[in-house]
Parts: sequence; structure tokens; C-alpha cells
Amino acid sequence: MARPSQLYLLSYNSVQALGWFVALLRLLPCLAPPSSVHSSYAVAGDLVCLLQTWAILETIHAAIGLVHTSPLLAFLQWGGRTHFVLAVVRQIPEVGRTANFCFVWNG
Repeated sequence: MARPSQLYLLSYNSVQALGWFVALLRLLPCLAPPSSVHSSYAVAGDLVCLLQTWAILETIHAAIGLVHTSPLLAFLQWGGRTHFVLAVVRQIPEVGRTANFCFVWNG
């Protein structure tokens, strides 16, 4: 029988996976003509910002021992991605209108 922590992690990861899948579905039409990749932030930006902000829970999971990883490394990874999305892409309109937003999560 699964422990409550395992069920919680399964739920958390399922919600995150579903959210990223929805973001991908929103982005796919931006790749097909006559749409433009330049509209990708307008289509999926708010959802990506929300999902990335919620990912702070991964740092908390590490800090309380739910997962076996360094809380510092989890925080640094979350901080870098969230800073890029919230402080750079969201605050500088020219960046959000470029084609790069669509492919920024490949790493």
C-alpha cells in the first residue's frame, strides 16, 4: 500500500504534468501557419508562470525529505527558471514577443 507521501507526490507530479501538457497544447497552434511563434507568450505565458511559481513546492519537498535531493539545488533551479519567466519574460514585453519563449524549456 502506498504511503500518504507517495500519493501526495503522485498527485503533485500529475497536476504539474497535466498543466505542462495543456501549455504544450496551447503552444502547438503557434507553430503552424498562419499563426506565429511570436504569439506564444500571449497564448501560454500566464499558465507557464503559474506552473513555474508552483514548482517552489519541489524545494519544500526536498527540505522536508519527501524526495532525495538537495534543497539548495532544487531552490537554485527553481529560482533561475522563475526569475527568467517572471522577471525577464513577463516584465519586458519585447522578450515575450520573440520566438525564443516557445523553446526556452528544452533544458
